[in-house]
Amino acid sequence: MNVDTAKMEPAKVSPRRGVTIRRRPWGRWGLRTAAVGYLGLMILLPISAILASGFGDGLAAFWGDLTNGIAFSALRLTLITAVLTTVINSVMGTLTAYVLVRYDFPGRGMLNAMIDMPFAIPTLVTGVMLVVLYGPQRTLGAWLESNGVQVIFATPGIVLALLLVTYPFVVRTVQPVLMELDKAQEEASYTIGASKWTTFHRIILPAITPAVVTGSLLSFARALGEFGSIIIVAGNIPGRTLTAPVYVFGQLESYNQRGASAMSILLLALSFTLIVIVDWMQKRWDIEYAFP
Repeated sequence: MNVDTAKMEPAKVSPRRGVTIRRRPWGRWGLRTAAVGYLGLMILLPISAILASGFGDGLAAFWGDLTNGIAFSALRLTLITAVLTTVINSVMGTLTAYVLVRYDFPGRGMLNAMIDMPFAIPTLVTGVMLVVLYGPQRTLGAWLESNGVQVIFATPGIVLALLLVTYPFVVRTVQPVLMELDKAQEEASYTIGASKWTTFHRIILPAITPAVVTGSLLSFARALGEFGSIIIVAGNIPGRTLTAPVYVFGQLESYNQRGASAMSILLLALSFTLIVIVDWMQKRWDIEYAFP
């Protein structure tokens, strides 16, 4: 039987025992086809379906679904709480990363491990924890409400849930950058009499700023799509505590698939834009992450 050797790559000799190995092109292209096909099946196909649903009745209908009173209020609340969460966690996450890298204290290993817990805990459990702690029937929640501060079923509860869910992103982005910084410049700054704040502001902060911005963008993107904890703590009152992801869920329950698709497309567009920016920053500044 004749073998068409022209369609096969040249034989290669394995360094072990002189075994001859022939590589076939279909093996290499088969792996690529499988990877691209899986990507299309799991990501591109669902996105195409939701685009067809959202724009099926034209741009005017799509715009109307986004600008009605309830949808616009939900989107505005989502953006406000996401921005507030990002600002707080950018500061506290950077501070936490600095403490973990620069200081040695009892329990540091345990604290470092606990930072990753929001990645493992179901977000519904996060919402239940906050209700148990800050609920109006609990001691702390009742005391806060007696002083005019309502947490659960109000905006503060949404912010607390988002802070807990997005806390690790800035920490785990800034931490490896701090670990790689040369301490010689810091020691030289202390030698000439600079304070710790001046050293941090003039030497450390410029070096970690790209990582802080990257972690903040990841935190913001995660806050935009948070659903599980919010549906527990927010109360989901239209015009007051209804966020965009929960609005999408409500529209599906009301059989308004086009309205749910329109809001989903906008959230997808925002998240995709942020991910593209993060990817560009990662390549530009060679940022590494310390996610588990």
